[in-house]
Amino acid sequence: MKPILAFDVYGTLVDPMGMAELLAPDAGEAAESVSAQWREKQLEFSFRKGLMRMYEDFGACTRQALRYAMASHGLSLSGEREDELMGAYLSLPAFDDSLPALESLKGDYRMFAFSNGTYPALEKVLGHNNLLGLFEGLVSVDDIKSFKPDPAVYAYARRATGAMDKPLCLVSSNAWDVIGARAAGLTAIWVQRNAGKVFEDWGIEPNAVVRSLSELPATLANL
Repeated sequence: MKPILAFDVYGTLVDPMGMAELLAPDAGEAAESVSAQWREKQLEFSFRKGLMRMYEDFGACTRQALRYAMASHGLSLSGEREDELMGAYLSLPAFDDSLPALESLKGDYRMFAFSNGTYPALEKVLGHNNLLGLFEGLVSVDDIKSFKPDPAVYAYARRATGAMDKPLCLVSSNAWDVIGARAAGLTAIWVQRNAGKVFEDWGIEPNAVVRSLSELPATLANL
């Protein structure tokens, strides 16, 4: 039985580090460092809010993380510039392999985008990269007011995609997401674009590892 595919968005289909260039006027030579910390804190804040049951949507986490990353580098932004950067986050660039891979899979698999982002944000960023129309639907954690890797989020993804009696396979470049999905009983493929990136040793392994989304058709055929 072919699995239903659930694609993570941020870090898997679109590149959050694409913000580094836009941060250059504000952070100068520290732009890449600010961008990396922005992403790190965005995730950390979402994890903490999920655990604390103090949900604010991913956009709120993203804005708070931007403020933290700038402040930790001794920098600041005007309210107007902060809004500009938050708007730009909705137009993050897709990875080069995203569109061709999804086009190659469409018609053979049911595919959903499955994200910590809200529906308006997902529609914007996926639409900007011509990816939106390749999915049967979107699944956002905003529906249940928690974040990956909460087991409830993966259980909700099963319901939302109709995969209650079918295999659901997560495709994600985020090791913590893969571990969360596997712990919740899903199949998961880790996208390891960087050969130096290490998968956490929790005794929970992905079902498969690919170096590019272009490897998915062959990998899925052998799962």
